[in-house]
Amino acid sequence: MPPKANPELMRRAIALATENVRSGAGGPFAAIIVRNGEIVGEGVNTVTRTNDPTAHGEVNAIRNACAALHVFHLQGCEIYTSCEPCPMCLGAIYWARLDAIYYGNSSEDAARAEFHDALLYRELRLPPAARQIPSERLLGDEAWESFQTWLESPIKIEY
Repeated sequence: MPPKANPELMRRAIALATENVRSGAGGPFAAIIVRNGEIVGEGVNTVTRTNDPTAHGEVNAIRNACAALHVFHLQGCEIYTSCEPCPMCLGAIYWARLDAIYYGNSSEDAARAEFHDALLYRELRLPPAARQIPSERLLGDEAWESFQTWLESPIKIEY
């Protein structure tokens, strides 16, 4: 059971997001990763500064926390994020195995600020061929080799 949400930690995430905009460094998004009440990683949106569409605040915070803790998962940690995570960030949070998500702005608030995550949620519900960017399976039988090699590998590090 994650600890009770801490408003002061959320205020830190909100302050980082606001300063990111005021400084001209990036968008109004930031996140912090907390373990046992202590901040172990912070991140702000650096999409435009780094020309990296994956450089969202949550992803950057996860990367920084994992680097600081020398781990590839963040069990025992929570994330405080200035806005409800987009689908990509939500996926990253699940892959990182965070224990809880606390967010400030909602996805509806993000839409009012002209950030439209709703399109991504709609696209994910469609079959791959019906999406705006259609996708098609290619060489599935050949591709299985990498998974079979993984299954048989005595040196893999499971995650």
